[in-house]
Amino acid sequence: MTDSSATAAACGCQCDGASSETELAAGLDSIIGEYRDKPGGLIPALQTAQALFGYLPEEVIRKIADGFGKPVSEVAGVVTFYSFFTLHPRGKFVVRVCLGTACYVRGGKEVLDAFKKKLEIDVGETTPDRMFSLEVGRCFGACGMAPVVMVNDDVYQRVKPALVGELVNKILSGTAAAEVKEMA
Repeated sequence: MTDSSATAAACGCQCDGASSETELAAGLDSIIGEYRDKPGGLIPALQTAQALFGYLPEEVIRKIADGFGKPVSEVAGVVTFYSFFTLHPRGKFVVRVCLGTACYVRGGKEVLDAFKKKLEIDVGETTPDRMFSLEVGRCFGACGMAPVVMVNDDVYQRVKPALVGELVNKILSGTAAAEVKEMA
């Protein structure tokens, strides 16, 4: 594996290491060209760049700022304001534990603590093998099913702290999404 493919494979992006640095740079140039002159184009450009790279490294933010004729601080401000954007590679599975009022009252904090313990990471971190990232959400709109956890696009309802280890194992084995997503 070349250094560029090692970098791409480690980024957590959709490319799975298949894109070289040259291809990624060309992709970024294309993104900037597509959105630069569109009103409100900065956020879609950042979203598309994040999909390409898997996250928004400093070099990408600088290149987008330059391409849009904006100060780096302004673009970085947009990236850090919106929780969708990340400055660090995310894991293959992004676990978001809801801590909105209903989820918190019904044990969301305990569920979060169980994930921290099982994954051996804190909120905002990614496991060393880049399989899991742990985040907190404020409301997923499923209050009647609290506490709720999202893993990528899959929603798990009524999650019990005692079953977090089982859920993690099922996610890794690929059997979690095939089941009814109620962890009672």
